[in-house]
Order: sequence, then structure tokens, then C-alpha cells
Amino acid sequence: MNKKGYIITIYSLAHLVVDFSCAFLMFSRVNNSSQWYLCILLYNFCAFAMQMPIGLLADKINRNAIFAAAGCAFVALSFSISNFFVPCAVIAGLGNGLFHVGGGIDVLNVSKEKSSALGIFVSPGAFGLYLGTLFGKKSELSSILIVVILLAMAAAILAICYKVKGSFVSDNSPVSFKNMDSPAFLLAVISLFIVVCLRSYVGMLLDFPWKAEKSWGLILICAIVLGKACGGILADAIGSFKASFLSLGISAILFVFSQYPVAGILAVFLFNMTMPITLWAVARILPGVKGFSFGLLTFGLFLGFMPVYFGLNPIIHTSLGFAMASLISLGLLLFGLRKAVVQE
Repeated sequence: MNKKGYIITIYSLAHLVVDFSCAFLMFSRVNNSSQWYLCILLYNFCAFAMQMPIGLLADKINRNAIFAAAGCAFVALSFSISNFFVPCAVIAGLGNGLFHVGGGIDVLNVSKEKSSALGIFVSPGAFGLYLGTLFGKKSELSSILIVVILLAMAAAILAICYKVKGSFVSDNSPVSFKNMDSPAFLLAVISLFIVVCLRSYVGMLLDFPWKAEKSWGLILICAIVLGKACGGILADAIGSFKASFLSLGISAILFVFSQYPVAGILAVFLFNMTMPITLWAVARILPGVKGFSFGLLTFGLFLGFMPVYFGLNPIIHTSLGFAMASLISLGLLLFGLRKAVVQE
């Protein structure tokens, strides 16, 4: 395995561990407390919305591995204060955000901003959340073991990145928002941001009648994981425009028939394929602030979560609505990609 492969592998594995740990913590320790709704809001705010300022700081400091390792350490620390529910949720959320920013920028840097590496990095997170929630609700795992694994991940990130680069200094570009003085580029970023908001909102609302039957729930999670990974690979193979058109176009058709398990699984698989493409596109438009661009899109994830958190009546709640969401996402994504491709 080459140097690039080692870095992508350790960050992808750590992503699985970090998201598993956060979900396990929230559902094993915080879930039954009277402060649950406040804690889940604070956790999501710190984990997703705070990635914007954390990302800008990481862009400036240029020590991505330290940010990612610190994220693992923060999540480990949160287990030691799990009886204090609000601080626990805040520290765990900040740890999650630190890890994602540090890991995301490093993966972008070593992959020369190819979508495939981003897809491999982001995809294990969904599986980690699923397993962490499952084990957390049953409380069938030792917290000490999780903390040890988190600290081992932090040490492994630092060791591998130091061995590959010879120091902890990263390859971040000088901080610059140079393209944001152009209305066309700004509109492209806004379009891509709305795509992520919409994807997050749809993901929160997706609920199929067959989901609890047999093993369809697990298969659905696998479809999300594989969709994110395969989306980046497909984009590198045939181009981001074609990959986006095929994935979202076909998913729109399949969502209409999502009452059938196979159609619904394939629709979700294809819908998630554009996740790494969106991340790649914003990083292309804002090459001087990759961490900030990463955080900007995770802020979109947070906004997509908010209407569901506050119990607002869903705008999209039918198969036809999910199909329309795919088509709207396709139009916005293609618009944003025009400026991202210009940067190549």
C-alpha cells in the first residue's frame, strides 16, 4: 500500500470508530435523561455547525492530523464525564467536528482532490452511526474498550501521518476566499449548499414500510455506505456531470416505486452517490479554505436536521416528493458543478 492508501485507510477506519463511539455514547448514556432533546441539539450543533469555524482554524494552522487526533481524544474524554449530560454532548460533538475537519482536509490533500478518496472516507460514518445506535440502546459494550480504541486511533493517525510526511505540517493551501468575489462562484456554492440541506432533510424523513422487515434495515444502511463510496469512484471514472445525472436521475424514477424494497434500496443507494461529488465541488471552488468548505456543507446537514428536530410538518413525505427532491438536487448540483469543473 502506498502513502496515500495508508492515510485514506486510517482516516476511514477512524471515521467508523468516531461515529460509532458518538452514537453509542448518546444512546447508552444520554438517551434516557430528561435533557435528551437539549443534548441532541447541542451535539449536532457542535458536530456539524461548528465545523465551519473549526475548519477555517484548521486551514490556517495547517496541522490536520493533530485536529483529527484531538477529535478522537475529545470523544474519548466525553465518556469520562457522561454523567454530566450537557457537557458530555458538547465535548463529544466538538470531538466529532474536529476529527471530520482534520481527516477531511488531509484526504482531500493526499488524493489530489479526487472524489473517490472522499467517498471512501465519508462512507463508513453511516455504518458507525447505525452500529453505535444499535449497541448503545442495548448497552452491550464496555465503554473502557471504546475509549482505548479511540485513543489508539488518535495515536495511529499521528504516527502514520508523521511517517508519511516526516512532520505534522500539512499541505494546506494558503487561506484564501479568492473566488467569493465572483457572483457566479458564490451562486455555485449556494447551490451546492442547498443540495446538502435537501439531502440531509430527505435523509431524516426517509421511512419505508418494509424497513423493519427481515434484514431490509441493515441492507438500507449498506446502500447508504456503498452509495457514498461508489459515487466518488464513478465520478472519477466518467466525470462528475455524468455521475450526478445518472445517479440522481435514476434515483428519482426509483423513488416513485420505493414501496417495493429493492426499488427503495437502489433509490437510496443512488441518492447518496452525490455526497462525495458535492464535497469535491465546493473544495474545487474554494481551494484556499478546504476545511471551511467541508464545514460549510456540514452546516447544511445541521440545517436539514432542524425542521425534524422541532417537529415541523414535513414538506416531503411521499414517494413522489422524494423523487422531486432528487430532481431538484440534480438541477442545483449540475449548476454548481459548472464552476467546480472550471477550476480543474
